[in-house]
Amino acid sequence: MCGIFGMVSPRMNQAALVKATDTLAHRGPDDAGYHLDGEIGMGHRRLSIIDVAGSRQPIYNEDRTKCIVFNGEIYNFAELRRRLIALGHVFTTNGDTETILHAYEQWGESCVEMLRGMFAFAIWDSSTRTLFLSRDRFGIKPLFYGTYTGGFGFASEMKALLVDPAFPREMDHEGLAAYFSFSYIPGQMTIFRHIRKLLPGHSLTWRDGTFRIRKYWELKVVPDHGKSEEYFIEKMMEHLREAVGSHLVSEVPLGAFLSGGMDSSLVVALMSGFSEEPVNTFCMGFGGDVGGYLDERGYARQVAQRYRTKHREFEIIPRFDGLIETMVRAFDEPFADDSAIPTWFVCKTAREEVTVALSGLGGDEVFAGYERYLGFALSGWFSRLPDFALRNLLAPLVERLSEQANGHYTVNHMKRFVRAALLPPDDRYLGYVHKMRPGLQGSFFAEPDFFSRHAEPARRFFLDHFNNGNVADGPESFSRAMYCDTMTYLPEDILAVTDRMSMQHALEVRVPFLDHPFFEFCATIPPELKIRWLKKKYIMRSAAREYLPAEVITHRKQGFVGPMTSWLKTDLKPFVLETLSEPNLRRHGLLNPATVRAILDEHFSGREIHDTLIWSMLVFQTWHNLYL
Repeated sequence: MCGIFGMVSPRMNQAALVKATDTLAHRGPDDAGYHLDGEIGMGHRRLSIIDVAGSRQPIYNEDRTKCIVFNGEIYNFAELRRRLIALGHVFTTNGDTETILHAYEQWGESCVEMLRGMFAFAIWDSSTRTLFLSRDRFGIKPLFYGTYTGGFGFASEMKALLVDPAFPREMDHEGLAAYFSFSYIPGQMTIFRHIRKLLPGHSLTWRDGTFRIRKYWELKVVPDHGKSEEYFIEKMMEHLREAVGSHLVSEVPLGAFLSGGMDSSLVVALMSGFSEEPVNTFCMGFGGDVGGYLDERGYARQVAQRYRTKHREFEIIPRFDGLIETMVRAFDEPFADDSAIPTWFVCKTAREEVTVALSGLGGDEVFAGYERYLGFALSGWFSRLPDFALRNLLAPLVERLSEQANGHYTVNHMKRFVRAALLPPDDRYLGYVHKMRPGLQGSFFAEPDFFSRHAEPARRFFLDHFNNGNVADGPESFSRAMYCDTMTYLPEDILAVTDRMSMQHALEVRVPFLDHPFFEFCATIPPELKIRWLKKKYIMRSAAREYLPAEVITHRKQGFVGPMTSWLKTDLKPFVLETLSEPNLRRHGLLNPATVRAILDEHFSGREIHDTLIWSMLVFQTWHNLYL
């Protein structure tokens, strides 16, 4: 895994190139390389994984008219390399980076359709003065780009663009509204008006001061109702076993995250079948006075014992001592998924032993693991209730329920379900994922109409995916919610937090559930095999019985999160009150102090869980102090 940077600008020179590239040194501490060609500069920071002795970047083609900087891993590079050699290409290294460059030389922009893996790369063609960028299908690897004062730049992280003092730091109010809506900024938007994300499955071509973007991959969700459950289990495990095996290519120590959940446990089980040595596994737990119900270390130990892994655990205590600032600097923009905390610690622990770790990320999106999918599965029955009974009897009753004292989300999920019950399917989905209930939206910002003026682009981005024609099932199907999560929440929340926290420790994380042949096959599995008898991940549970202890398969899903709901009321309460005090809020004047106070009161009293919204405000305050 690596960090890449490049810029086309009249101000580009060697010193500027080195300075910007070195902001990404944490992503690639092993080596650095630079290419300067007039106004174009490209830099690379390397974390050596494959062809450690060679493959220094940038890498050039035979006549040095093309060069590449690359971040990621290509799992089918050996096969592509053989094809390219047969076509007459001459290789000087044994790694995957040069394979991409020759593939581009042979097939042009369509080369990305042949790549299997995670990637973000840039190729400069000096013969045509063309810059070509591409990002992998699921957005496992990040790629930002920006335009300003006649220049164009790209980078693995925004900080490399922001290092130029001439780069404008103007805040994007649409990005800000999106952030407080979802706890992250989705789609192309960032918090900065002049920086965008290249979307997953897209490529960008720049030439003569202009650029165009092309979508090269789309996920199709077309259930095959003509096959049996046994067929799908057999083929699914065949694909997954092959995906895990392909992800084990490495010249450096390798291990796996083992949370105690079914996804990571199944990855570890399959890894063990490929290795004669014990697999290195790493697990988090939560200390302090709260959080025991989220601690899955016991389940992880069962899997570790069954497969005789070399297992390490770490216990998180809610004393962060500057960690919030560290996480904010990792993202360069507000990002408030508190799973960043356990992710940071598990990556830190893993990096002490290995350079590469496999993860079970993607299992929830492909097998229906989130509560909101169950909400859609229940909505057909629920919609048959008379509107009068729902509005005047059930809804008021649920709204009066106090949240659970241990911070569990059961009551909160009930409230979200009932609030969205009468909405159309696409708005119902938004009701499940939105972090701010409608009653707060008009008063949350200091400007009363701020939300209504700036929130629509993010809302439309989600609804366009939910209603996408690539999903064959009808609007009431949870398949649409799964597709929408795969295109939005997965790349810009789950994968973003994994990338930034792992790269803070120069750890490469691989995600075999997002091997695209496997994921595309699973998109043909009928929804009734993913949720059955109100059991999420039904088909995965059936397949996992051969590999995992029964307790791991049947225990309640917790998610890789900490007990933030309780921490905010206890260990972190003094920090919350100080950071979100009225004098601190007045420093930027964007939020309404009275509404913030009401949100805190509701959370501290237990009337409503606002952990994500409060954490969002804490992160925003920290980001604003550091960047603006």
